[in-house]
Amino acid sequence: MSETTHDGTVAVSASGPPDEGLTAAELAAKYGLTVSGARPSLVEYVRQLWGRRHFILTFSRAKLTAQYSQAKLGQLWQVATPLLNAAVYFFIFGLLLGARKGIPSDIYVPFLVTGVFVFTFTQSSVLAGVRAISGNLGLVRALHFPRAALPVSFALQQLQQLLFSMVVLVLVVMAFGSMPTLSWLLVVPALLLQFVFNTGLALLFARLGSSTPDLAQLMPFVLRTWMYASGVMFSIPAMLADKDVPPWLADVLQWNPAAVYMDLVRFAMIDDYGSSYLPPHVWAFAAGWALLAGVIGFVYFWKAEERYGRG
Repeated sequence: MSETTHDGTVAVSASGPPDEGLTAAELAAKYGLTVSGARPSLVEYVRQLWGRRHFILTFSRAKLTAQYSQAKLGQLWQVATPLLNAAVYFFIFGLLLGARKGIPSDIYVPFLVTGVFVFTFTQSSVLAGVRAISGNLGLVRALHFPRAALPVSFALQQLQQLLFSMVVLVLVVMAFGSMPTLSWLLVVPALLLQFVFNTGLALLFARLGSSTPDLAQLMPFVLRTWMYASGVMFSIPAMLADKDVPPWLADVLQWNPAAVYMDLVRFAMIDDYGSSYLPPHVWAFAAGWALLAGVIGFVYFWKAEERYGRG
């Protein structure tokens, strides 16, 4: 760019800045800049989450160790809590309310203990998921990592806690006459499917809980209702056999995911809990619930990745 001076000579003036006229988006593209905290693609998000797998495992172990660090009995409460719950339910439902209907008396205790342990696995995962983001805002705001690592880690923590409880469950089942057989191996796929289901729920409620803190106060009531409707303390078919209820209600109660996973573990471990207690296509329902909750929960959580810890 040039101009004529007062003495008639021609002077060349400096040109404008090289980035003049570029929009913010064009400037960012020119210099390879990205938005801080922007949500990555779903495939990239999965890759980042896999890259943090060691953090997820270590964090879950640390949380599990710290959970009862202030109690004198320490980690024994991992087993004592569900056992005490089972004892209370046995007294109230088994002895006073006659919930043993349709279940042989010699298997009711392992039936009940199995139900309490397996349902507690889901219950604890959901409650931990609700607080996964809102209860760890300092960590979320201080470090950059895929936020799904937190609810996944809490679900993994509950799986590790269940494995401790399974040692006691094995002793209870054996004490009432059910010895280990090949069918016990079915516990592994049943609990893996339940873990995927629980993780999906933890992810879903982690997002809901991050924006609605009051959800943490409501969920114990919702989960208690779910427990009473899932056959933890009684056999659903036997309890509804002489009731005037529509057939679809019995199907809904039997096919709800909590009942499905409890029935599979009971069927695997208790000798006299045969296939007649199971709803049709129970394994298909177990896999379907796991896939449905896992996919929906993960995608739903990922959709709000850039909003966690802000505001």
